[in-house]
Amino acid sequence: MGRVYNFSAGPAVLPEAVLKSAAEEMLDYNGTGMSVMEMSHRSKAYDEIIKTAERDLRELMGIPDNYKVLFLQGGASQQFAMIPMNLMKNKAADFIVTGQWAKKAYQEAARYGKANKIASSEDKTFSYIPDCSDLPISEDADYVYICENNTIYGTKFKELPDTKGKTLVADVSSCFLSEPVDVTKYGIIYGGVQKNIGPAGVVVVIIREDLITEDVLPGTPTMLTYKTHADAESLYNTPPAYGIYICGKVFKWIKEMGGLEAMKAHNEKKAKILYDFLDESRLFKGTVVKEDRSLMNVPFVTGNEELDAKFVKEAKAAGLENLKGHRSVGGMRASIYNAMPIEGVEALVAFMRKFEEANV
Repeated sequence: MGRVYNFSAGPAVLPEAVLKSAAEEMLDYNGTGMSVMEMSHRSKAYDEIIKTAERDLRELMGIPDNYKVLFLQGGASQQFAMIPMNLMKNKAADFIVTGQWAKKAYQEAARYGKANKIASSEDKTFSYIPDCSDLPISEDADYVYICENNTIYGTKFKELPDTKGKTLVADVSSCFLSEPVDVTKYGIIYGGVQKNIGPAGVVVVIIREDLITEDVLPGTPTMLTYKTHADAESLYNTPPAYGIYICGKVFKWIKEMGGLEAMKAHNEKKAKILYDFLDESRLFKGTVVKEDRSLMNVPFVTGNEELDAKFVKEAKAAGLENLKGHRSVGGMRASIYNAMPIEGVEALVAFMRKFEEANV
């Protein structure tokens, strides 16, 4: 069997060119006679890998010098605790809850201080982004937290909330490097890489230097203190070395593709093909209000659970993998990250047309 079109929400599709390049270097990286998997993270060869990865990411995102780039472990979920441990000086934070992951971050922060839910879209199964132009920001809030793109529900903040001067912290796991970003609007912008950048096991944290201090909550483990990793340039302990190497290759690939402006254009073109079909379909419909639709994750339903299951099964047989929706929403979800080629989306829509004709 050849390569399938993989619509998984994460771990997700990686660029074929990156996988081929890694395969070529599997036994001998750059004349070292060994794989990156086997290499000391203190070696000259690895030092070059991690430094180049950081340099390319800085260039792609235009990351200012007063922000540190950290390659960490524990996934985005570990950041749910690490952020309050390091930032909750007043023991208070505000949360805009637009999905499962923002909700989990909110619940976790409540273990360390006062977590205030200042807006939510839970009333309509997280199918929209609440108006964030004039929020009741708490005076004592150490930061305001959002999950910028909601993988499960397929919504995306098109405009950042007005935090009224408070530090904005954003989980961008599922929209990382999908479009240009103004890093200066955030105190912390972070994400697990297994959706748009690399293999599971790495989380990238971009953090403004003034937020990196020794003044953390009592009992915060050494490994969960940003300063530990910032001072050691992500090499305090053995990092997820091979994962970072693949991320570095993806950064190079995005640069070759034309950078984040080109990525955004490519992603808009792909998403339009699918959304245009959903808007005219007699069988399928999208679940998100139009103005809040994600370019990365597209949930849709037929309105009939048996038909949904039949669709997923037949799609799989046609080489369209991982289209089953998250259990909390049901239906289907197509994740069309950077590495999903336009042909994959065209093949999906062609299959949906055929399925519709046979089942309406």
